Amino acid sequence: MPLSRRRVTDAASLRALAHPLRLDLLELLLVQGPLTASQAAERVGQSPANCSWHLRKLAEHGFVREVEGTPGRSRPWRAVTEGLTWGDEDDDPATTVAAEGLTDMLLERELQRLRAARAAAETETPEWRAATGVNQAKLWVTAEEAAELLEQMRELSLSYADRITDPDSRPPGARLVSVVGWLVPSGPPAGNAPPRRTAQDDEPGEGR
Repeated sequence: MPLSRRRVTDAASLRALAHPLRLDLLELLLVQGPLTASQAAERVGQSPANCSWHLRKLAEHGFVREVEGTPGRSRPWRAVTEGLTWGDEDDDPATTVAAEGLTDMLLERELQRLRAARAAAETETPEWRAATGVNQAKLWVTAEEAAELLEQMRELSLSYADRITDPDSRPPGARLVSVVGWLVPSGPPAGNAPPRRTAQDDEPGEGR
């Protein structure tokens, strides 16, 4: 079953999401399913009142909602969609700044996870130490090939997406992992690249 996705295009919603605890809460609801504010508070180490306030802020911008038809005064919260993308196509400056800020925050969170995992590597089993790591490469590709490669990376990670919403589909021994990938230019455009040196360039010439 494909993930439901939402594209966030307004600066106010992006700024509301760019908060460490709100990101923790949204991720928690995505991974563990509906939770009350008290249940979420136990997992993130915050007070129920604080979590309830931040959950309502997320709800104001459509990221979470209370589960309808639940008995009792304390209703569980659930994530509205499993996937988010952001930015707009109109080059609105406020949205661009908010989107860049949210992206920077998410990248820093993932780097912190990577550092924490590396620090705890000695506590992992040999199987998990062998199964995890960092992959880095430099490639010469066209813009069309880069787009195709990025789509292949996305499709590969989404091939396990059903396990997010269906716990019964998770095989024995499965655990939550973080998979992060980016594809960005790491040099100038081809037309601005310095000329390639030749053997003739290296021959001594007359001084000037």
